[in-house]
Amino acid sequence: MEPKPGHLGLKYAEQFKDRSIVEVYGYRPSYPDEAINALLTLITDEPRTILDVGCGTGDLARRLANAVERVDAVDFSQTMLDKGRTLPGGDHSHLNWIYGRVEDVELQPPYALITAGESLHWMEWESVFPLFRQILTPHGYLTIVERRTDNPWDDDLRTLIPRFSTNKEYRPYNIIDELEQRHLFQRCGTLQTHPVQFIQSGEEYIQSIHSRNGFSRERMREEEGGSFDLAVRKMIAPFLQEGLLTLSVACEVVWGTPQEPLFRD
Repeated sequence: MEPKPGHLGLKYAEQFKDRSIVEVYGYRPSYPDEAINALLTLITDEPRTILDVGCGTGDLARRLANAVERVDAVDFSQTMLDKGRTLPGGDHSHLNWIYGRVEDVELQPPYALITAGESLHWMEWESVFPLFRQILTPHGYLTIVERRTDNPWDDDLRTLIPRFSTNKEYRPYNIIDELEQRHLFQRCGTLQTHPVQFIQSGEEYIQSIHSRNGFSRERMREEEGGSFDLAVRKMIAPFLQEGLLTLSVACEVVWGTPQEPLFRD
């Protein structure tokens, strides 16, 4: 099987253990309710159990727990899990936080749904896809959820990011395309949710960027972090109204079945 792109390697995933990323993770936009409802409609088997892989602070898991029998929320960042437990729904009786890499932890299958919210790209695909195939119920789906924002300064930001990101290997990619070309995932359906507006201060928006791969403040030199923030402030300044930005978020929800990887000599 073709190797996973280098910019998605474990050494970059490790950034999500950094306290500086966890502290600003909440400035990312929330998943729209439409995406949460769509996930729940995909559950047709019993037991109504969900495995949320790379759960982070539980942005999906905490909102799904009330509607199912159990959500097993797995992440290899203890700092993320600790934060998630303090957030609304983090102590729900149906929510089971599990520390470790999903490739290694002990699970309680079967699962009627596996959810991956902006996380599957960090995992070892040749290990997790056979695992997912094994632990899903007969009509269960692996569902990949990606948030999308559309801002008038996005092109300028994309030009700025390579100058400051600590992930110098990064290349634009589409996770579904990467999986399908490796015959790891068979898509069954796609939903594009309607955009939902939200308001955020300019400074909160800048902090949200520091929750992304390559922008952990613990890994950027202080002067570089300051220069990056200043450049983004100038970029968004024309769009601020009393220090606030009006933004929108939508989701792509893609569901399908995991496949066994094809290995070539």
